[in-house]
Amino acid sequence: MFYVLEAAGFQTWLVNPRDVKHLPGRPKTDRLDAVWLCKVAERQMIRPSFVPPPEIRRLRDVTRYRADLVAARTAEKQRAEKLLEDAQIKLSVVATDIFGVSGRAMMAAMVAGERNPKVLAQLARARMRAKITALEDAFTGHFTDHHAFLLGKMLARVDGIDADIADLDAAIGELIAPFAAAVQQLDETPGIGPVAAAAIIAEIGVDMSRRMSISDPTAGHLTSWAKFTPGVKQSARKNKGSGSTGHGDPYLARVLGEAAVAAGRTDTFLGERYRRIARRRGKKKAIVAVGRSILVIIWHLLSDPGARFIDLGPGFYDTRISSSRKMRNHVSQLEALGYKVTLEPAA
Repeated sequence: MFYVLEAAGFQTWLVNPRDVKHLPGRPKTDRLDAVWLCKVAERQMIRPSFVPPPEIRRLRDVTRYRADLVAARTAEKQRAEKLLEDAQIKLSVVATDIFGVSGRAMMAAMVAGERNPKVLAQLARARMRAKITALEDAFTGHFTDHHAFLLGKMLARVDGIDADIADLDAAIGELIAPFAAAVQQLDETPGIGPVAAAAIIAEIGVDMSRRMSISDPTAGHLTSWAKFTPGVKQSARKNKGSGSTGHGDPYLARVLGEAAVAAGRTDTFLGERYRRIARRRGKKKAIVAVGRSILVIIWHLLSDPGARFIDLGPGFYDTRISSSRKMRNHVSQLEALGYKVTLEPAA
């Protein structure tokens, strides 16, 4: 109904029914409900939900389908690895990626009927040739024609999905062209590439002033909507609940999590932030914290077309910690190891 009214040129609001569910009671009929909703809207007691414009909706459909195909391809690869394990073929122990150039050549040879471990090991390429002996041991198993039939189907399925993903990438390139400037802005952020930037724009759009449907939106509103802000519940000075963020947009959460992990491997401010939190709180909390930081950066970049990402550097935290605090930290670490520390100022 929303799309029909939108196509007719009406300015239509799509409202969350939760906003009016707990308002004071009234007689309940369809006619009275319509009158009541009009009065509620006149008094600005409800606000429209964000519905992306048609061009963003089309981009979202393609990027979400691409994400689903990537997940399906991963599942198919896992089935192939499980099938090899069932045949006592330990290729995954030797090769980091069994679907690399060497792994695909070896699996294709097995499907074609080759069973000799030495012949299969010689199909290794590049750095994999240094593991010839280990590969011969890995291919010593009980791979039968039954396994070959199933593996052939799985490899064909993976190739088919790869072709579909390539077609979707081409479609995404056409749909994202009007937002090339925004993609370039986001691409400067550690952990975000062109594919991730397209997925993020497809989920949150590019107009941050319209994004939250409120008069004065901030980055906090976006992180709260995305469920990347821990909930705080306190009573009588006691924190209650697990402090979980809740469940938001799964497609946005997926790309932000991947970006956070990728940023954690870089020598940047975000990378150092990820490592600091991971040491203290664990990797899962570090992913959420860095994902929220990335989302705040995205908000500011998209809010100002002229803004550019400037990395604070991995040593940013060190410049913000006083010398006395550093001293206490080092002393406490040594005392935790069983040493008695006495400090004397240098001459």
